[in-house]
Amino acid sequence: MRILCVVLLAVPLLDGRAEAADSCSMSVGGINFGVYDPTAGSATTSVGTVLVSCSWTAPAPASINVAVSLSTGSSGSYSVRTMKSGSSTLQYNLYFNTNGSTIWGNGTGGSDYGAATITTGTPSGSGSTSGTIYGIVPAHQDVAPGAYGDTIIVTLSY
Repeated sequence: MRILCVVLLAVPLLDGRAEAADSCSMSVGGINFGVYDPTAGSATTSVGTVLVSCSWTAPAPASINVAVSLSTGSSGSYSVRTMKSGSSTLQYNLYFNTNGSTIWGNGTGGSDYGAATITTGTPSGSGSTSGTIYGIVPAHQDVAPGAYGDTIIVTLSY
């Protein structure tokens, strides 16, 4: 039985405020769980990355606060996200840490969002910050073979 699992992290939405930075952008690497084996004794894990870069011109703010939030995807819930293959679903979730204790979402439904501060330090320039998204598919899910996927909307606020 072959089950291919991919979570696509979609094109980011931007919420910018001119007084904080001239511009900020984000790049996001998707999460590919590869082939899921329902008979494996442990969860299937993978990672993705988020990179936020900001630039500014004089007079520069002392710092730029950025926040990255993730949508629920097709499940509509942060407690359990689901990938789909036709009418079949495979449970998974996205976290801030490898042990899966903090769900990456938007701060609602038991989730939290990523926040960081970029210190400017110069009248004009640029800076960046990055983070890792940890994906976990729980073990022993009895699902039909197929290609499973989900789309997560990633939002950057600054």
